[in-house]
Amino acid sequence: MAEGPIYLDYNATTPVDPAVVDAMLPFLRDGFGNPSSVHHYGTQPRAALDCARAQVAALIGASAEEIVFTGSGSEADNLALRGVVLACGTDRPHVITQRAEHPAVLQACEALRRWHHAEVTYLPVGLDGVVDPADLAAALTDRTVLVSVMLANNETGALQPVGELARIARDRGVLFHCDAAQAVGKIPVDVTELGVDLLTVVGHKMYAPKGIAALYVRAGVQLEPLVYGGGQERGLRAGTEPVAMAVALGAAAELAAADLDGGGQDRIRRLRDRLHDRLRQTLPGRVTLNGPADARLPNTLNISIDGTLGHALLAAQPGICASTGSACHSGTHEPSSVLTAMGLDTDRSLAALRLSLGRWSVEEDIDRAAELIVSAVEIGGIRPSLS
Repeated sequence: MAEGPIYLDYNATTPVDPAVVDAMLPFLRDGFGNPSSVHHYGTQPRAALDCARAQVAALIGASAEEIVFTGSGSEADNLALRGVVLACGTDRPHVITQRAEHPAVLQACEALRRWHHAEVTYLPVGLDGVVDPADLAAALTDRTVLVSVMLANNETGALQPVGELARIARDRGVLFHCDAAQAVGKIPVDVTELGVDLLTVVGHKMYAPKGIAALYVRAGVQLEPLVYGGGQERGLRAGTEPVAMAVALGAAAELAAADLDGGGQDRIRRLRDRLHDRLRQTLPGRVTLNGPADARLPNTLNISIDGTLGHALLAAQPGICASTGSACHSGTHEPSSVLTAMGLDTDRSLAALRLSLGRWSVEEDIDRAAELIVSAVEIGGIRPSLS
């Protein structure tokens, strides 16, 4: 990465891998043809599109025919939720999600309630941010058509028991969607092992550009499209395919598979734990982990430092690029909705820092980041209202 502040915000977005750029460049230059064209200029783009679809499918254990390219993770989530509800033919369909879900899913559920008379149940999460499978089993009804629960939380990295949740849904004949935007490429993901019917993959979370994502749609699942037109993407997402972007996602998927095979997640986990240990040792008794200690993404560390405000700490230390999860409205900071759903009090939520590592994180940067965070805390005045 370029020289500058230490980047610890990989869960927000990842740098584009140079190998991904190299893969897509030919399709921004000579391979410009429409992949639907039957002449010479459409042949190479069509082959590249097919290859990219197969690469993405291989990363998640799917078949190429089950991959639908979309323009974003939010679009993929909306296609899954709205697509199922509008295609189900059920009067007053029932959808189940959980309170710490990504806004793309929560807002889609709200729109379904508002415009399509759907009933929505929001499952609670525990202090660790994880759904209790018993709560899902109790919430299912004869009108339930879809359950949507993410694989990994974007703020805490908490891993949901998706395999068990999907089994409970499947036993009742209910479709299961999983937003795996934060998980794919960071941990092994296999749609067959999980037992899901729909799964979201996002390019800019795995070293591809923004503007490309994919939805896994298990063979046989019926969806109503969001975008109507020329029948591209099995009729589920009309519009001439962005070949260069799809190629980028395919290349990123292949790189991710190689990284996982090489134990890349173990290297990241060691660095994450090193950062956590340094902070706990230097600020004894003040650092609290938010989310589960073990069942979480290997790259994600969400902590609260007692006596601080997360946004003020980051503002005081521009040498670190990270995030808090709190929302800012007209200069007033509100606690993260995820941490609030977990039952954390306001002080702890507003003190939260999300430190997320990635492919270019190295030990030297981790040690320096710990020093910078501690120095910002020791400057004082981060939270003068607290005694």
